[in-house]
Amino acid sequence: MTLPRPAEALTSPKNPRIRAAAALRDRRARDEAGLTLVDGARELSRALDGGATVVEAFVDETRLGPEGAAAVDRARIAGAVVVPVGERVLDSLAYGDRSEGVVATVRIPDLSLGGLRLTADPLVVVLEGVEKPGNLGAVLRSADGAGADAVVAADPRTDLFNPNAVRASLGTLFAVPVAAGPSAEVRDRLLERGLRLVAARVDAAVDYIDADLTGPVAIVLGSEAAGLGDAWHHPSVEPVRLPMLGVADSLNVSIAAAVLLYEARRQRGLS
Repeated sequence: MTLPRPAEALTSPKNPRIRAAAALRDRRARDEAGLTLVDGARELSRALDGGATVVEAFVDETRLGPEGAAAVDRARIAGAVVVPVGERVLDSLAYGDRSEGVVATVRIPDLSLGGLRLTADPLVVVLEGVEKPGNLGAVLRSADGAGADAVVAADPRTDLFNPNAVRASLGTLFAVPVAAGPSAEVRDRLLERGLRLVAARVDAAVDYIDADLTGPVAIVLGSEAAGLGDAWHHPSVEPVRLPMLGVADSLNVSIAAAVLLYEARRQRGLS
């Protein structure tokens, strides 16, 4: 049921509309509703740029700056319901201390592997088993910066549209095509589409700068805790390593992704 637009600002976090939005902090609620929370003016603007469907925008006009006001106007024109709220209500929906006066509910797009559209010469990032939304968001920022064509979550332990991942990505989640699926299926689908698979592994014999990262390629990274699973110990997967010259045995996954993506971009040309 679609709730009518309130006549005045909502001031209670117990309002049914607010409680339904706040429930989207939980993955089960996101999966059931097909919605996520987008917190912030820049993030909302990038969601709109990426063609996302904004359902509702909860707005505290006392904290809404010019960028936020422009994003809210765009959301309203695109069909979103704009809900004025009080400061306490917005704080119950926002993430962290940086409140920009707007939190929106946005439809989660199709994440199926079959729906993933790639260019003729794609650069793809595959993340297996990454648990922390902040790391996922940071990888998405690097993928966007390096011009990657897609990010695929294999055997994900957090959902791609976790609101913390949206926030950590600075909204770039809506600019990079994304998909998710079981690791073996991700591997086989990418191979069927003609991509070479290059996996970062600490025991690899080949340094990343000596690896060929041109042409259709997917860079595969695992979690820091567990590394890569059996699906990536496969004859079709080329292991490479990032040399570790100190006492640590691995880099943060988002840093490793950035290093490999920009090496791939260097090899392909920086334009």
